[in-house]
Amino acid sequence: MRVIFMGTPDYAEAILAKLIDTDGIDVVAVYTQPDKPVGRKKILTPPVVKTLALDNNIDVYQPNRLRDEDVVNELLKIECDYIVVAAYGQILPKAVLEHAPCINLHASILPQYRGASPIQQSLLNNDAKTGVTAMLMDEGLDTGDIIKIEEIEIPKDMIVGELFDALTKIATDLTVDVVQNYDNYTPVKQDDSNATHCTKITKANGLVEFEDAYDLYNKYRAYTPWPGIYLQSGLKLKQISLLDSQKDGEAGKIISINENSVDISCLKGSIRIYKVQPQSKKEMDVISYINGKRLSIEDNLS
Repeated sequence: MRVIFMGTPDYAEAILAKLIDTDGIDVVAVYTQPDKPVGRKKILTPPVVKTLALDNNIDVYQPNRLRDEDVVNELLKIECDYIVVAAYGQILPKAVLEHAPCINLHASILPQYRGASPIQQSLLNNDAKTGVTAMLMDEGLDTGDIIKIEEIEIPKDMIVGELFDALTKIATDLTVDVVQNYDNYTPVKQDDSNATHCTKITKANGLVEFEDAYDLYNKYRAYTPWPGIYLQSGLKLKQISLLDSQKDGEAGKIISINENSVDISCLKGSIRIYKVQPQSKKEMDVISYINGKRLSIEDNLS
């Protein structure tokens, strides 16, 4: 069967790799975002999906706007049985949606967490489980009929990179399953009354205060390594754990200095910090940091 693939980041690359390696599936074209300048030197860098496609002699298209008429007309000339979409980053116009069944792999249990950051949102909310939804796309944002859902439990100490890897593995297998067995599934409409949404993450999301230790720890799980969590002073908290989620305390006070960590009280609960990174400096162990700042028990870290 012939498949057009649309995707951009690592999550999409893994799905594309699985499609390429599966017998009976012929990826005839790949659509991905344009190359972008990366790093301080602003080196123009292709999406990982583009690199993988070119390595496998697959035609690559990188329109700035998929909705442009000439772009749509060019796509419609490509014969395919399915269009598989994974974190592409553009809205598909109606003409493309009608060209072939468009199957989207969304990293949540829809209709929960429609939008741009479902993996992070599940950690922010300390969910017990999440999953990947294979969905038949429509003109809405993650509103299409559900083909199949695969679920996974979330350990209490799992951070976003680990959850990302677990969901990517599920998504790759689910994609092949749905494409190969599409006619055996009956898509089911989503219950819009249960829908929730999540937005694109920005650097500002990483700002934290020593208010609620439980919320602070879940932000650490969701935002490590990017955008990371940091205090108003600019100090980044690079490695932490949750000590207590209930006991009232003084925000930011050092309550214990251990061999390789420091315990900090919050207005509610407390956390343990192992590594930090001062603004414009390298990451360091927290003991070296407080020694350099001449901080001791009862002093305030914030």
